[in-house]
Amino acid sequence: MATTYLTRTPSSGAAVQKATFSFWVKKANSGGTPNLFRMYTNAQQYVRIRFESSNKMSFIIINSDSYVVQLITTQVFTDTSGWYNIVCNLDTTQSTASDRAKIYVNGERITAYDTATYPPTQNANITVTPSGTANHIGTQVGDSASYFEGCMSHINFTDGHVYQASEFGETDSTTGEWKINTSPSVTYGTNGFFILKDGNSVTDQSGNSNNFSLGGGTLTKTEDCPDNNFATLNPLNAYYTNSTFSNGNTTFASGSSYSGTTANILLDTGKWYWEGKPISKDGDGDNYVFGIQGQEATATNQFVGSQSTGWMYYGATGQLYNNNSGASWGDTFTAGDIIGVALDCTNNKLYFSKNGVFQNSGNPSGGTGGISITAPASVSLGGYYPSQTFWTGNSGTLSMNFGNGYFGTTAVTSAGTNASGNGIFEYDVPTGYTALSTKGLNL
Repeated sequence: MATTYLTRTPSSGAAVQKATFSFWVKKANSGGTPNLFRMYTNAQQYVRIRFESSNKMSFIIINSDSYVVQLITTQVFTDTSGWYNIVCNLDTTQSTASDRAKIYVNGERITAYDTATYPPTQNANITVTPSGTANHIGTQVGDSASYFEGCMSHINFTDGHVYQASEFGETDSTTGEWKINTSPSVTYGTNGFFILKDGNSVTDQSGNSNNFSLGGGTLTKTEDCPDNNFATLNPLNAYYTNSTFSNGNTTFASGSSYSGTTANILLDTGKWYWEGKPISKDGDGDNYVFGIQGQEATATNQFVGSQSTGWMYYGATGQLYNNNSGASWGDTFTAGDIIGVALDCTNNKLYFSKNGVFQNSGNPSGGTGGISITAPASVSLGGYYPSQTFWTGNSGTLSMNFGNGYFGTTAVTSAGTNASGNGIFEYDVPTGYTALSTKGLNL
């Protein structure tokens, strides 16, 4: 989350001709200048790898008050739904200047740059991680606008050695997507390190014992990782622009009533389960809403249950809404309650639970009861998005657990059973259902 960063100060270090950084990151927004790595001795000597405010990737090294590397991509990176593998390498032994510094994104070498400055001298020694200067991951020193918001995993730095992106990932032969190599075979050198491997451990896995420490904020472990990408809320699909997102886009705060957002995975087949938790509200009434949405909202009065292919469970009254019509249905709910949603795209059924009890005699495990919905193939979006909002009279905060095991930064208190083994939830996952993630899509 914002304000979280890692730090380590090397006790020794020499200028090098070769170095490699590799990060796996999942962005949570498309604003600010989120830093991945920062070494800052002074304005005349620093290293910075970050997304610019334009969403372009930059790799910068300044030595002796001069740019020895300044690469700013032409391509922009705005995706908040998937993981990026960012690899930046330095190799001044190359005879061609443009080969002396490179950026790879998901295995592809970037060749189009708005700005391109390369080390001008072959075999030059360049200061990257000097002794006594802190290395920071996730922030730019003294600049809160430059905190990285999102998820990070499998961060590698090789000091004095250069490697291509193919050491840290490979193309999946079936899907064609770039996938992680969780155990790269590389030489790390004096200040090299490997952290955030398979969890939130900042203990160096390279064998160098170059451990990092938490410099600020809260470092939260999540099931969401490069090997299993979980659904999150989608800030690019929030009807009201004054909404804010945090905790890797699992927490949503609205600035006005009706303000809503969807998740970023469209569901058209299979059986799915997720949970939502109301956190707080402004004003009277428990106007929390959880549901599904099969068509796009294009006007301020198109809350989730106002549409013919949108269904919502309304906290203040316990009513079920569809096509702008509400009917008595289940228990009311308020801040602190946990609402489970089970969507059966095979049999076109929808179920809601409150604190583990499915409402209105629904039984998704047995396929009985539940709400009959339009077949996913027949709705305008071609499927359903999980949707959550605040109805009239309120704004406030909601947190979602799509299987990553947390509501915000708070872990579920007692994980329920889950036969699929995919995702961690507060309550038992109905038989035959699974979490919204890439592994879930392939079960």
